[in-house]
Amino acid sequence: MTIISQGRVAEYQEGIGPTGVRIVERPRTPVEEGHVAIAMKAASLNHLDLFMAQGLQPVRPPVVICADGAGAVAESKSARWKAGDEVVIFPTLSCGQCDHCRAGQEVYCRDFGIFGEHSDGAAAQLVHVPERMVYPKPAGLSWEEAAAFPLTFLTAYRMLVTRAALRKGETVLVVGAGAGVAAAAIAIGGALGARVMATSRSEEKRSRAEALGAEATFDSTAFSKGVRAATGGRGADVVFEHVGPATLDESVRSLAMGGRLVFCGSTSGVKAEFNMPRLFFRHASILGSTMGNSGEFQGVLDLLEAGMRPAVDKVFPLDEVSAALERLDRGEQFGKIVLRISE
Repeated sequence: MTIISQGRVAEYQEGIGPTGVRIVERPRTPVEEGHVAIAMKAASLNHLDLFMAQGLQPVRPPVVICADGAGAVAESKSARWKAGDEVVIFPTLSCGQCDHCRAGQEVYCRDFGIFGEHSDGAAAQLVHVPERMVYPKPAGLSWEEAAAFPLTFLTAYRMLVTRAALRKGETVLVVGAGAGVAAAAIAIGGALGARVMATSRSEEKRSRAEALGAEATFDSTAFSKGVRAATGGRGADVVFEHVGPATLDESVRSLAMGGRLVFCGSTSGVKAEFNMPRLFFRHASILGSTMGNSGEFQGVLDLLEAGMRPAVDKVFPLDEVSAALERLDRGEQFGKIVLRISE
């Protein structure tokens, strides 16, 4: 498997803050058999890109950033794709040959990785990827929307559908609503027919979450009482976590009997303490999750084709990638920050 980003690219070069990502020119190379060359229209940022730019992620530079991207096929050495096809990139890496991969469980592959972290990414004029990483762009999405959903929606879909088994009519609480993965969870929860609630420190972001479909929102500093009041004392069936120690105790307090706490990250730290009686007396489940499989990515595409939409925060030209990373670093965004690569 070969992944090559070419032309003008946003390349992480060294860990010195957002300026560690620079625009450089890379040479063009031929397309390998079984691969597709995609002329990228847009790519979007994740916190992973920020951590790389700040030297906090153990990645050996140079690496082209962004796990998320959409564009048009420029050249194909695959029978499945032809020039002009509008596509999105499935943002994970795997060997494609092991028992896990053949069973559709790519996340368990020993070679599992993230596009744009363990390989070059989508912030480039042209990207060569294996044909199995290419999927059709949902017809109703703009290029910016198509670049905004892959990683976060895949992660949120696996968390809610596969791991937490969220059902229609259940209540899901999404913690830290401004993040891309949280905005994805709000959208997916609503599309599945769940009752969605959310938290944020920002009044503006709480309003955005409500506009996106959250029935009720609460301040992140102390939200469990509000959740219980809004559910008649019952609590949330599923709590969607990615913040970690700063909110974990309130998240556990918010769980209903038999509730499921599912998490994919820990942006406020890597170590946390649990009040154990709250867990075992509530028969609670704690579920870890990250990324997702190809079948789950298809599930996301099906919801998007049915009308679900990703939240785009702001669009920057590729040349302004440092300003885009600085906005992400300040935590000002709601949804995904997108880089426009070409019209």
